[in-house]
Amino acid sequence: MFWNKISPVYDLFENVYNRKVYKGTGVKVAEFITGPDRVLECACGTGAITVEIAKNCRELVATDFAEGMLKRAAKKCQKFKNVSFSKEDITDLKFEDCSFDKVVAGNVIHLLPEPEKALQELERVVRTGGKIIIPTYINKTKKSSGLAVKFIEFLGADFKRQFDLEGYKKFFEEKGYADAAYHVVEGRMPCAIAVITKL
Repeated sequence: MFWNKISPVYDLFENVYNRKVYKGTGVKVAEFITGPDRVLECACGTGAITVEIAKNCRELVATDFAEGMLKRAAKKCQKFKNVSFSKEDITDLKFEDCSFDKVVAGNVIHLLPEPEKALQELERVVRTGGKIIIPTYINKTKKSSGLAVKFIEFLGADFKRQFDLEGYKKFFEEKGYADAAYHVVEGRMPCAIAVITKL
């Protein structure tokens, strides 16, 4: 699997190419997390967002489909006693309905052939009034696909779609989330964070 193969060098690549956004996204996501929260993170990767969320919540269950990524994230988060790790498929989560206060899915929506299945699962496992937080790298303009995207695709990643900010907003509107709020972490490759409140 591509993500297992790339896991040993993923942090290095991100820190060299897009350090400000890579670090800043986790910090921004953590602003939406509060002390009593039980949080689910899907597609945690090597734990860049995980380490920031862990500082702000009661309990964090961090998941990924790639075991290589999970091992890296677990090592990065070993000082936190409130974090557990689990291999999970974001489109078929093994958690009960309404069992989390917040759910986070970072930089995964653009990789999924059927992202609506993931959105349905995220909405299912979060409680009413809870938040679904979805950070995704975006292109600055519709024309720019970005050197980093091209490089990662060359290595073997399979991007199903790419977004600029307006396209990202339109994507969620078309999926029925017209009231989502958006926050952008600016940098070489910006990250747009969609925040959806479950009604």
